Amino acid sequence: MKAVAYKTPGPIDREDALQDITLEMPKAEARDLLVKVIAVSVNPVDAKIRLGMSPEGSEWRVLGFDAAGVVDAVGPEVQHFKPGDAVFYAGSIARPGTNSEYHLVDERIVGRKPTSVSDAEAAALPLTAITAWEMLFDRLDVKRPTPQGGNTILVIGGAGGVGSITIQLLRALTDMTVIATASRAETQDWVRECGAQYVINHRQALAPQVDALGLGAPGFVFSTTQTGQHVADIVDLIAPQGRFGLIDDPEELNAMPFKLKAVSLHWELMFTRSLFQTPDMAEQGKLLNEVAALVDAGRIRSTATEVAGKVNAVTLREVHARMESGSVRGKIVLEGF
Repeated sequence: MKAVAYKTPGPIDREDALQDITLEMPKAEARDLLVKVIAVSVNPVDAKIRLGMSPEGSEWRVLGFDAAGVVDAVGPEVQHFKPGDAVFYAGSIARPGTNSEYHLVDERIVGRKPTSVSDAEAAALPLTAITAWEMLFDRLDVKRPTPQGGNTILVIGGAGGVGSITIQLLRALTDMTVIATASRAETQDWVRECGAQYVINHRQALAPQVDALGLGAPGFVFSTTQTGQHVADIVDLIAPQGRFGLIDDPEELNAMPFKLKAVSLHWELMFTRSLFQTPDMAEQGKLLNEVAALVDAGRIRSTATEVAGKVNAVTLREVHARMESGSVRGKIVLEGF
């Protein structure tokens, strides 16, 4: 089967940064589904892994987490899927990725693809939707208001993949007021289309902009990117007893300044459940089914903004480079091999 992979980690501006290869067809065991991959999307984590992680236990490392496709075969312990089922999911960080014609994934982290959108549109959703859902409803617990500012949330990096779906989930499932950050006219328009009621510029100091809105201090802050640049502002602008969540990897994060306001700090990594095989691992499949229902009901939409081409090394190198530039709006997807 065709796949795209790398041997040596490093920058994307090398011919061997990602390569077209041929691999043997995997076999479904235990609770695995063998999925014929139709479309994939690219996430910042792909670039992070490619930059710094060598292949483990194999000559090649295949990247990719998001996928939409059709179940080709099932393992003997599979309970909820059969060959021919249309699915979408984000795979495990501990297993080969979705940039291959066929892919193995545990059924517990798989959802049924929304019927109202294309495979490409569906492939844009899983990783970011899981990340946003877990942060909002499991970590920050936004449906339990904070004593002050409990109906207002600031989403830093609102135009990216996670930010785009975070705003939509908030508008679809809560009555919260959403402030989102975006720095360019087109990204500001995008976050408004996603449902943000207020937009501020993350290239300027955040705290004065939030104060100028006249909404009071937000009880919740969700930072999706460049957290290290905004920590001082977050400490300043968040309400006492607020909740602060982040998903990126700041070089340093001093939590002590949050103590005076008794602000709680929450990390989210959507790979945790599958990596540690937690007892609640199947919650990811369930929430993907809820996301699919919201899509089919017209309450949220795909965050795909571009189909860049087929899944091959040349196209993926181009998309990785764009991803690393930090200028991507929504999600870039690839379709076919």
